[in-house]
Amino acid sequence: MGFMKYDPEKHHRRSIRIRGYDYLQGGMYFVTICTRDRESLFGEVVDGGMRLNPCGEIARICWAEIPEHFPHAVLDLFVVMPNHIHGIVVVGARHAVPLQSSPECFGKPIAGSIPTVVRSFKSAVAKRVNALRGTPGIPVWQRNYYEHVVRDEESLNRIRQYVADNPTRWAFDRENPRATNPETVEPWRV
Repeated sequence: MGFMKYDPEKHHRRSIRIRGYDYLQGGMYFVTICTRDRESLFGEVVDGGMRLNPCGEIARICWAEIPEHFPHAVLDLFVVMPNHIHGIVVVGARHAVPLQSSPECFGKPIAGSIPTVVRSFKSAVAKRVNALRGTPGIPVWQRNYYEHVVRDEESLNRIRQYVADNPTRWAFDRENPRATNPETVEPWRV
């Protein structure tokens, strides 16, 4: 099986990153990572609470282990939902290697950066979930992830409330394939 040649017309994706923002720097990030095809892989919401299945427990444990692998990362509130995870991560300004913003480093892991933390988390979950299911190499996650730079305490408090309320709002969540009248704007952005 050969690799498909990159075609910028076919494979171009609009960037969701803030133009000019250095995502390799320290900061606080609100991260959302979705399963491939929005598959409800991690459990179900029952009576306004998330009931994790074994795959959901893997995702929870891997998220909680982030600081063990990235000593300059601190976790804030997070929730594992049926087909996605929301979490707030503080990444310290110190890194194991000097940060570079040269074009040559694009796509290469930079120790301690938010892209590297998320990549590592996704990889650990996929490996453990696939071992549990006996499905080696099957994608667990959608490509990429969403992040929002938390810029002030007011924003942080809205995001924390959004994360805490996520299970109770599942019936209206745009990530829920069976949602009734899904919300089009996240309440934490208002």
